[in-house]
Amino acid sequence: MTFSIVARSADGKALGVAVASKFLGVGAAVPAALAEVGAVATQSYANLAYRPQALALMGTGMAATETVSALIAGDAGPVEHRQVGVVGVEGPGATFTGSQCHGWAGGVSGDGYAIQGNMLAGAQVVDDMEKAWLAGEEQSRLAYRLLGALRAGDRAGGDRRGRQSAALYVVAKALGYGGTSDVWVDLRVDDHPDPVAELGRLLEMHSLYFEFPDPATLLPLSGDLADEVTALLGKAGHTGPDLDESLASWAGVENLEMRIVAGKIDPLVLAQLRAA
Repeated sequence: MTFSIVARSADGKALGVAVASKFLGVGAAVPAALAEVGAVATQSYANLAYRPQALALMGTGMAATETVSALIAGDAGPVEHRQVGVVGVEGPGATFTGSQCHGWAGGVSGDGYAIQGNMLAGAQVVDDMEKAWLAGEEQSRLAYRLLGALRAGDRAGGDRRGRQSAALYVVAKALGYGGTSDVWVDLRVDDHPDPVAELGRLLEMHSLYFEFPDPATLLPLSGDLADEVTALLGKAGHTGPDLDESLASWAGVENLEMRIVAGKIDPLVLAQLRAA
């Protein structure tokens, strides 16, 4: 009773899942992904064992299509009620919809993605998700491209029972917090009247607080800008002989430490400092 997309970035370095449903905490059940291996979504009387099984199979080099076939073949439960989507680091994604899934149910797949849903308002949910995914090809960050596809499905009617939860899970090598994790984005809206919109709000916050700055946008901390930043930090109670240290101290309190670069300032950090 869910719609989802599993996909990888154009460069193959990031993998992720976006999902929404009239179901409490869908993010706790449907998505899983492992950097440099693959991503999977299990839904419709979900077999949660598919998540580690799929990642283990793809970790051996098995393609998405063969992985889905192996999951179905090894499932002793109600396979015809199941739905699953899988994508690996290369090649086409794969999706399966059991013949007894609640209608409308189905899926599509292509190079680097698989989209699936059941108990939907109609086939247009999956169709619009695919169109949105393909139209977002030039978008650099996978999380936003996945969210765009999820929004398209939501606008097309989504789960015909209504809205309740949504989730976004993206992995990429060393792009997690502080570069010490492969989990780039892990956001869940467990119970909300408009969960996909709320997921978008959280993703914007996540980008501010947990992404590294764009080197091309960094401003040199010198001249008038250095004087302004020093004065603003002084008003905030962060003063000292070293401007970099004072800025880093303030940023740590404001949860902006991921955006600190010695000798420079991120325009997003500057905006937050000016608004403080």
